[in-house]
Amino acid sequence: MHSYKILNPPSSIGKMLGFLGPGFILSASIVGSGELIATTLLGAEAGFIAFWVILVSCLIKVGIQLEFGKNAIISGNKIMTEFNAVNGPRIRNSNWSVWLTFILTTLKVLQVGGMVGGAAIAFSMLFPRLPISVSSIIIGLSISLFIYRNYFKLIERISVIMVFGFTLFTLTSLVFLFFTPYSFTLQEVLTGLTFQLPKESLFVAIGAFGITGVASDEIIAYTYWCQEKGYAQYTGPNDGTEEWNLRAKGWIKVMYLDAFVAMCCYTLVTAAFYLLGAAVLNGIENTPEGNDLIGFLANIYTETLGPTFRIPFLIGAFIALYSSVFATLAYWSRLFPDMLNELRWWKIADQKDQDIAVKVFAWLFPFLWVITFLFLKLPGVMVLIGGVIGSVLLLVVVYVAIQFRTKNASLDLDSGLLSKSIFWISVVSIVLISSYGIFKIV
Repeated sequence: MHSYKILNPPSSIGKMLGFLGPGFILSASIVGSGELIATTLLGAEAGFIAFWVILVSCLIKVGIQLEFGKNAIISGNKIMTEFNAVNGPRIRNSNWSVWLTFILTTLKVLQVGGMVGGAAIAFSMLFPRLPISVSSIIIGLSISLFIYRNYFKLIERISVIMVFGFTLFTLTSLVFLFFTPYSFTLQEVLTGLTFQLPKESLFVAIGAFGITGVASDEIIAYTYWCQEKGYAQYTGPNDGTEEWNLRAKGWIKVMYLDAFVAMCCYTLVTAAFYLLGAAVLNGIENTPEGNDLIGFLANIYTETLGPTFRIPFLIGAFIALYSSVFATLAYWSRLFPDMLNELRWWKIADQKDQDIAVKVFAWLFPFLWVITFLFLKLPGVMVLIGGVIGSVLLLVVVYVAIQFRTKNASLDLDSGLLSKSIFWISVVSIVLISSYGIFKIV
């Protein structure tokens, strides 16, 4: 049952800025495993030639994200309730899209385990006396303690701090690169905009495409953050009046600005990561795995800023990876109760039931992630496999987005030709790239 607190949307950009927030949580999730591990590994393996993959990955998915955010504001429903209503076959009274999202997200335990492992390796390099296994347990426990209280404001503020800190450090490193032997030219960067891709780099490229920018997880998660920020609550239920229509348009504009600011942030950082990896690490044979991976990536910063910056890099790497795990747990502890409710495995009748479910999953998932990492101990491979799984989930997300756009078209809330163009460019690009990559890998 919805409770609404109607509020007219802000009328100026300055006032709109005060209502931003969902995009910062999204950026905390994005600026982490995808950028630090997948992006730099792609740059190390392919050089500048695959730069276009990263830019396309960051830019084209936003159209789908905006449609999900718009639907969250208009409907006020949990995202899996909306998934359960789309067209398609049903399995035991639940829509196929809910089942597939449940299965694919569960498989991504592997990816988040790799993220925990990367953070644990960085933490143990900062504190050498701590075994990596102990560091991973500490990380799991600390994240559980943060999330089980289920405070949106706390999640939002921590996300902002983490994103700002590592963004500043990474951009500084890129600037200093031009004062080292690893400096690169504009011509080299332009070779990465020719839409070529070496066959041997395909797996890393598809994994990077699935996980960088707004991945399938972040698109779904964005609906929760938009609603918890209050956009849907402020809009109110659709009573068919012109007042509601104006409120909806106003809060959708705020959401668009929020998504645009987030896109600028994570695209800038992702591009910087890629260029650093391509300039410093490309040409090095036998990219390390396992516990040596973070130390290998640290070469980016020690080569550009000097050996004294190894410790700041490790701090930054830890923050980036920790922020991703932090934001993922905040999202999963909301998503899984939502999915289980729609699958009729766990009835979530009210906010009290929701809070109990969040607490359970806040402790369960870190335990599973830590165990997965300690068993496999291959964070880079784990993250990239998760990216490939994410590319499959992205196709589900695209299908649902088309359904949302069709359903909401009659409400006269479309932003015009530009909005339509961005959306359909996103759809076509994602379907072509994800399908091609999955076909080649299979």
